[in-house]
Amino acid sequence: MAQESGSDQPPPPLKGELVRSRERLERDLRGLRYELDFPRKIKRSFQHQTVIWIGAALVVGTILVVLPRCRKKVYVKVKGNKKESGVVQAGFLLGALRLTATLLKPVIVSYINKRMSAGGGRSGRSAGKW
Repeated sequence: MAQESGSDQPPPPLKGELVRSRERLERDLRGLRYELDFPRKIKRSFQHQTVIWIGAALVVGTILVVLPRCRKKVYVKVKGNKKESGVVQAGFLLGALRLTATLLKPVIVSYINKRMSAGGGRSGRSAGKW
């Protein structure tokens, strides 16, 4: 059997080692927090190097604006004008139909509302017959 010591206190050299170890761990954690604080680093970098940040933003913005313009244009020659004129006529017809539907929509809706409200007041009809 192992002998039990009379006190739960570690010897003095171990106490000092534990204190130093905790201080080292605390210092390392503080350093890690500092290294991982990216918003603070970016803010400080922007404060110290404002011209570089604005220049980089201008360069990136210019690149984003210029890139879509670099696409190659392909021109296709159509031999028969019949197909082209048919497509153009269909486009005009669909546009006119859409305009007409937009203008007539309120008239149609009001007509349907009048018909529904006039027919809804009758109670003499049976439920099962049309």
